Amino acid sequence: MKSSRILCFALLLFHLGLFSQKKAKDSIEDKPARPAFESSFIIDNPSNVLFRKNTLEVQMSHRFGLINGGTNDMLGFWGPSNIRMGITYAVHDRVTLGFGTTKFDRLQDFNWKLGLLNQTRSDRIPVSVSYYGNFTIDARRRENFIVDQHRYSYFNQIIIARRFNSKLSMQLTSSLSHFNLVQDGMKNDLFAASFGGRYKISDQTSIMWDYSQPFTSSWREDLRSEPTFSFGFEIATSAHAFTLFISNANGIVPQQNYMKNTNDFWGGDILFGFNITRNYNF
Repeated sequence: MKSSRILCFALLLFHLGLFSQKKAKDSIEDKPARPAFESSFIIDNPSNVLFRKNTLEVQMSHRFGLINGGTNDMLGFWGPSNIRMGITYAVHDRVTLGFGTTKFDRLQDFNWKLGLLNQTRSDRIPVSVSYYGNFTIDARRRENFIVDQHRYSYFNQIIIARRFNSKLSMQLTSSLSHFNLVQDGMKNDLFAASFGGRYKISDQTSIMWDYSQPFTSSWREDLRSEPTFSFGFEIATSAHAFTLFISNANGIVPQQNYMKNTNDFWGGDILFGFNITRNYNF
């Protein structure tokens, strides 16, 4: 019930913010609006950002252990941590292709992002719409799987974002996760929604938030995926973005967070994490 209320409030907030904007003057040239976000992530979810053709983005994501994970973990810093290293390359102004490798489960993800609509400065097109997808391979030893197809998982997401003004940007997403192999009592497919955004408090510093709500991943209560809530700060320059945050998800790869997150944020299952991105233009 609490999760449903949070999601409904997020939808209402996005709706009110979108339609409370004043109409732009006819004299404004109808160019694409400035990017809603600085990097390709809003903490745990992909953002709508697409870079110019021939831009290479290098990514590093780190999730420490749970703060309440043990008595000798120093707030999770000495506990088991998850790490992902990745790159994306813009083959077109509206198309990026990428690859990443993640420590937990030795996941190898091949990902892509397509720009479908661009918000315009005149508000003739009030939002940007993008599609993100990935194909992920679990590269653990062969004895963990009966057939190779059990290694595979997939993720598809539609991203709707809006830059409301120079300080405030928000996005809504709808996603479908699929695992070829799941535990007994779990469904292979999971639909989910998320709401995230940023508010700039200075030229280079922003407050970031991200909330993800899965819908019915399991018939068993002990396997049911928990909603993900993340909150933090981002420091960004023209080529760098550094985000430091707290969260209750450590999967990093989106479908891992949506389908297999059993950490309850409101129950104290919280961890520290950070994302770093660096862009190179060719």
